[in-house]
Amino acid sequence: MTQQTHPARPSSSGWAAGGAVFAGVLLLMNGILAVLQGISALAADDVWSRVGDYVYKINLTGWGWILVILGVIAVATGAGILKGAEWARFVGIVLAALGMVAQFLFLPYAPVWSIIMIGLDFFVIWALATYRSA
Repeated sequence: MTQQTHPARPSSSGWAAGGAVFAGVLLLMNGILAVLQGISALAADDVWSRVGDYVYKINLTGWGWILVILGVIAVATGAGILKGAEWARFVGIVLAALGMVAQFLFLPYAPVWSIIMIGLDFFVIWALATYRSA
């Protein structure tokens, strides 16, 4: 017996199915870490190193609020993905894309962490874009 797939909904690979769960967990954890990172930027500006003449410079209070807001939304989205909510896949892709941009802009403050997070956000986008629930 052959498996029938809907033409508009291709079947997803095992990598994508496992990746969607992994993406949900990553978004959940990334959200929590972003909230903590944002709180540290709000609480004490001297936690992060000062950056000289940076084109995309935002003060650390601004970064703190950006990270806290994105983090709270990411926590809710990660929980939604783990519960199988369809809206959460789309929001997760948007958040991961915004996260990539934010981490690119945050490169001078934490270069290694930012590069790691950009790679993880790339994987989250791939997993959520290719996963199709049964």
